[in-house]
Amino acid sequence: MVTLEQLYAVYRQHPDICTDSRRIRPGCLFWALKGERFDGNLFARAALEAGAAYCIIDRPDCQHDPTRCLLVPDTLEMLRILATHHRKQLEIPVLAIGGSNGKTTTKELVTAVLRQQYRCSATEGNLNNHIGVPLTLLAVPPGAEVAVIEMGTNQPGDLEHLCAIVQPTHGLLTNIGKEHLEKLGSVEGVKKAEGELFDYLATHGGCAFVNLSEKHLKALSKKVPRKVYYAEERPNDHYPPGIIQVKRLPAAPFVRAQFNFAPSQVVQIETHLLGQHNFHNVMTAIAVGLYFKVPSEKIKAAIEAYRPQNNRSQLMTWGSNTVFLDAYNANPSSMRAALAVLQEVEASHKVAILGDMLELGEATESEHRALIRYVERMELEQSVFVGPIFSQYRPKGSHSLFFPDVASAREWLEAQPFERAFILVKASRGIGLERLFAGSGEALQGLH
Repeated sequence: MVTLEQLYAVYRQHPDICTDSRRIRPGCLFWALKGERFDGNLFARAALEAGAAYCIIDRPDCQHDPTRCLLVPDTLEMLRILATHHRKQLEIPVLAIGGSNGKTTTKELVTAVLRQQYRCSATEGNLNNHIGVPLTLLAVPPGAEVAVIEMGTNQPGDLEHLCAIVQPTHGLLTNIGKEHLEKLGSVEGVKKAEGELFDYLATHGGCAFVNLSEKHLKALSKKVPRKVYYAEERPNDHYPPGIIQVKRLPAAPFVRAQFNFAPSQVVQIETHLLGQHNFHNVMTAIAVGLYFKVPSEKIKAAIEAYRPQNNRSQLMTWGSNTVFLDAYNANPSSMRAALAVLQEVEASHKVAILGDMLELGEATESEHRALIRYVERMELEQSVFVGPIFSQYRPKGSHSLFFPDVASAREWLEAQPFERAFILVKASRGIGLERLFAGSGEALQGLH
């Protein structure tokens, strides 16, 4: 068995870690993880032949080359141990981002702001679970000045576990909503699970960024000794000095924000993001930037240059139509936030295409029925529900369309003569609702 010290020495020589034998990069470490349907150990030989420098395995019968197949008791556990050890070598601020909705967009905005001033390492995509977080930490290079780590949860104890690895010095929660109710049970369960990040900061003397304009966050952060408060500036709200306030300007149609960098310096930001929920994400990036002393012109430049991608709040064109593609994740809270965008936007024709919300447990029926009622009260030109869950709860006399799967919805969509419509597309990732446009006559194009 290889020791932690030996393994860390190998990692320092080969810091590029790969967990997919089909995507081996020359000189990388192939980490043989196991899943329900695969065993990475079985691909160790192929990984070496493809150019991996070493393989980290936990099956002696797969140690084809003892000098390059490094045996450990458990590869997943050793990934955690190695990442935790590496974290202890990093004497830099580490900002952890949790919350029900908007984590990835907030992480991208915060990272863009910090990179204007610092060498900032951050989570790629949304690798925010028990595998992605250790890999993210191990990807923090020498010379990094700050790290931003996204952390997800779908059951009690997840953030407590991730915090033990990440050991954040700073942290923030985007919001508290109806997420992963299958295992978290209720909003109270969500508060407790997401609050594990603030619990860690409280115990270890960390600093929390707290959005006072979001419910629950002030109470959850009560025990954290150091806090940076920020809030939306509104006429009837009077916050004491020291609280960062950001004003929401009228959208045209994108989120616009304004903050005071100094008594005599007012900064206005024009974004490429839609919706009140994204205003809060922008506000968070401003607050973090100001705390870390990023100059105001750099904060402005970073946020204005950001473009949503990866099926998150993406604005696309489809023929003469505008598509608001937000199909990476969905729960009752984020669904209503996206529908609010549809309500606010100016368009002669409005269409909502919504897919099933997964991982809601006992709340599945009530939340899907409630969302159908909510949408049908919006008086849209067309409302469409996709997936076996929504189809199961179609109400009698409904004027909406219901399709059991993406294929049947796509067939319908291709036959529609939509012109200059604004089309919202949102669902849980497992539904794959972005496939609506695959193979259609008009391809989706980025809107800039």
